[in-house]
Amino acid sequence: MQHSFEKFGLKPFLIDAIHELGFNEPTEVQEKIIPQIKKGRSVIGQSQTGSGKTHTFLLPLINNIDPEKEEVQIVITAPSRELADQLFQAAEQLVAKADPAIFVQNYVGGTDKSRQLSKLQHKQPHIVIGTPGRILDLVNENGLLLHTASVLVVDEADMTLDMGFLEDVDQIAGKLPDRIQMLVFSATIPQKLQPFLKKYMENPLFEQISSKTLLSPSIDNWLISTKGREKIDLIYQLLTIGQPYLAIVFANTKVKVDEIAAGLKERGLKIATIHGDIPPRERKRVMKQIQNLDYQFIVATDLAARGIDIEGVSHVINAEIPNDLDFFIHRVGRTGRKNMEGIAITLYDPSEEQQITELEKMGVQFVPKQIRQQEIVDTYDRNRREKREKTTTETLDPAIRGMVKKKKKKIKPGYKKKIDRAIKESNRKKRRIETRNRAKRK
Repeated sequence: MQHSFEKFGLKPFLIDAIHELGFNEPTEVQEKIIPQIKKGRSVIGQSQTGSGKTHTFLLPLINNIDPEKEEVQIVITAPSRELADQLFQAAEQLVAKADPAIFVQNYVGGTDKSRQLSKLQHKQPHIVIGTPGRILDLVNENGLLLHTASVLVVDEADMTLDMGFLEDVDQIAGKLPDRIQMLVFSATIPQKLQPFLKKYMENPLFEQISSKTLLSPSIDNWLISTKGREKIDLIYQLLTIGQPYLAIVFANTKVKVDEIAAGLKERGLKIATIHGDIPPRERKRVMKQIQNLDYQFIVATDLAARGIDIEGVSHVINAEIPNDLDFFIHRVGRTGRKNMEGIAITLYDPSEEQQITELEKMGVQFVPKQIRQQEIVDTYDRNRREKREKTTTETLDPAIRGMVKKKKKKIKPGYKKKIDRAIKESNRKKRRIETRNRAKRK
C-alpha cells in the first residue's frame, strides 16, 4: 500500500522517518503547503499550534538538499532556545537515514561560541537552526557562511517580533543572496510584521489554516470558579485528584510561577519550573528531566505554551487567564496532541467573568465543574439564570413579554400566578402547533 506522504515525491529516507514517527495522513497545512515549498515558492503560513507546521517545511526543504555540496543551504530561526532545540531534534530525526549524510547544526545562546567557531572552520552544516542572536554572532565573526543558502525559514514570527529579535532576523536575511525562498510561519500576522514581509517576500503564497475547532475535540475543557477559595489549594487538589500523567500549570508572570511552585512544594509535591529568568543550562537540564519523566508537575509562564513541545501532557491548568487571550489556545493546545485525550482546567474568580465571556465569543466552549469531596463533578453554568430568562422571553408573545417585565417589579402575588399561567399556556399552544406542523410534514 502506498504511504500517503509518497504523493509528495519525497525521498525514501524521509518516508521511512515519517513512518517511524507514526504519521499516517498529512495535516491540512501539510497538504496545502508541502507541494508549494517543494517547487521553491515563498510562503507565509498562518496556523495555530499543533497543526503540523514543523514537518510542513522540514520535509520538502530536506528533500531538496544536495548533500554532496558541503555548504549551508537552509537557515531556520526560532525565537527561543527550547523551540530551536525542538526543531533541531525534528530535523535530526528526519535525516537519520540519509545517505550521503545531511549535516544539521543547532546554534543557540548559552552554549560555547568559541567551540562552535572552531568547528565551523573545518565544516559548514547543510542546515542551520538556531536563535537569531547566536546565528548573527557566528556570521559576524566570519564563522558561519550564509552566502550559499537558498532558503530562510522564520518560525514563530509573531513571537520573534514580541521578543525583539526581528532586527537580528532582518540582518541575517541581509547576509543571504538576493533571490531566496523565504518561509514565514506564525500563529498571527501582526501589523508590525508587514514591513519585514514586504521587504523580503515578492508575491508569496499566503495560506491561513483556520482550525475547524479552536480546541482539539480530544480535549475536555473545564471551568472552575474559585468562589473565594485559595487558588493554591485548588491547584493542589486538581493535581492530586486522579493522578495526572503529566500536568502543566500556567501563570502569567515569573513571580506567580515561583509563588505557585513554592506553595505546591510546601504541600509535598515535586515541581519543575519553567520561565525566562531560569538560566539556559538549568532550563535545559529541567527539560531533559521532564522528558525522562522525572517530574509529573510543571509550573510555567507562556514560554512553555509557545516555545516548548513537551510530550504526553495529560492536564493543563490555567491558574490565571492569560492577559493575551490568544495564549489561552496555545496553553490548552499543549494537551490533547496527536488525538490523545487531554483535560484543560481554567480557574477563575468573579472579577474575571469578562475574560471568560470574551473567550466564549472567540468560540471556546467550557464545561462548568466544581470540586466536591475530592471529586471533580458537574455544576451549573454560571450564566444559567440569564440564559433561561433570555430563552423564555424570546419564545413569548410580545404581550406576555410585557407581563414578564412587570413580574420583576413588586406586585401582588395573585398577579404573578396569573402571569405564570399565561406563560405556561402560551408555551403549551406553541408546542401543540409545532407538533401539528411536524405531523403534516410527514
